[in-house]
Amino acid sequence: MKPLFFFLSILFLFAACTHPPTVYTGEYPDDVRAIVENKCATAGCHNANSFQNAANLRLDRWEHLWKGSGTGSVVIPYDANNSSLMYFINSDPARGPVLEPRMPINNSALTATEYAIIRNWVAAGAPDKEGNIPFSTNPTKRQKIYISQQGCDLIAVIDAETNLIMRYIKIGKEPGIEIAHCLRFSPDGKYCYVAFTKGEYIQKIDVDRDEVVADLYLGPGSWNLFQISEDGKSMLLTDFSPFNAKVKLIDVEAMKVMATYEDFVNPHGVASNPAFDTFLITSQYGNTVYRLTKKGAVRTFSIDENEPNFLNQTYDPHEIVMSPDRTKYFLTCQASNEVRVMDAKTNKLIKVIPVGTFPQEFAISRVKPYLLVSCEEEQTTEFPNFKGAIYVINYNTLELVKRIPGPFYQIHGLTVDDKNGRIYVASRNVSSVGPAPHHTSECGGRNGYYSVYDLNTLLPFTNKRFESSVDPYSADVRFK
Repeated sequence: MKPLFFFLSILFLFAACTHPPTVYTGEYPDDVRAIVENKCATAGCHNANSFQNAANLRLDRWEHLWKGSGTGSVVIPYDANNSSLMYFINSDPARGPVLEPRMPINNSALTATEYAIIRNWVAAGAPDKEGNIPFSTNPTKRQKIYISQQGCDLIAVIDAETNLIMRYIKIGKEPGIEIAHCLRFSPDGKYCYVAFTKGEYIQKIDVDRDEVVADLYLGPGSWNLFQISEDGKSMLLTDFSPFNAKVKLIDVEAMKVMATYEDFVNPHGVASNPAFDTFLITSQYGNTVYRLTKKGAVRTFSIDENEPNFLNQTYDPHEIVMSPDRTKYFLTCQASNEVRVMDAKTNKLIKVIPVGTFPQEFAISRVKPYLLVSCEEEQTTEFPNFKGAIYVINYNTLELVKRIPGPFYQIHGLTVDDKNGRIYVASRNVSSVGPAPHHTSECGGRNGYYSVYDLNTLLPFTNKRFESSVDPYSADVRFK
């Protein structure tokens, strides 16, 4: 009996530590339900029998709203301004965007009172009749993916369970678009940080609440990429400027600058040793990488056999990442369309791996020996009307595992959710010849989208393109 009792005890403990999938079973509040039932979830539209032909959006019960439509989320709790449903039920430009086909279709427009009821309900979190807010359970454990929206100074918060945008976080400190360029989670998943190329601050976000809780003034600069220490206490941040560029060491617990290093040229990607006292920094134009110590010692070395230079379109190392065992590091070279593998001890070239056009960002898996590379400008024969591909490299054998073309457009940020076996890929779609967005957003510009792939098969997890706001750029996953 003892082995059986032990097995059952372990099984019970395992079950108690996991979170079952969220099941929404509530109903709309009465005033909202009256509008939806009579004007939206009707025959030929968004009811159980016909929703597949109505953007795949089912609205006859509150629970179905949180499965989204054919292009992803239509309602963002607490954010009527960025909920596309509001654009299609609006008939008055003074209230915000008005998009076609106007809903209810083949019916009179919603009255001002009806529109206000829906808008106020969304702004209050889009609760069910009992007051339950979507995506509000398990705030400390919920797996999330953040993607910065450069064109609107927003962060899209994606729920890993449904792959839908569950919130938008408004970021930035100053008037105008500050271009949210890079975001990263702390190792414990409690905070996320975001830097701006046209702003003078870095911001700290409480991930449980999805809201900005602190700002740090940095001064003028093109604040670009950063690395966070393994203990989550420090950050090294680069200023992507061509002359007298700065690199700042920041205490992110106290949100204060500890040291400023100067006289760099276009510093961009950052990698560090485990102690976070020695750093490698790419100089994006040329063939050069900096080695910086915490005490301020700087030297340069080349990624080829030539002298270090800062000449555009030689190799142009963009991003840098260490291998999990710290024996080597990888560089995306956007001018030569390759990944260069360097020895971490000697800084000598180990191997050149050809990849697609304009390689940009890395994402790394710990459960698979995969290093993913986004190639933003690659034209593919498989998807001739799209642009971009992912190259998957085995970081142990340094062999190419797979090239993944897809219905991408100008892919940049990507991230791996090892816990759920998913890959999230952000398509900027800022070119006017890219796929037409399903809708515009309140801040204007051209919406982008993200795709979800299966980490185990390297095939699409879903063929859906999840539309987001303008220029989705940097992506990261909460719990690695």
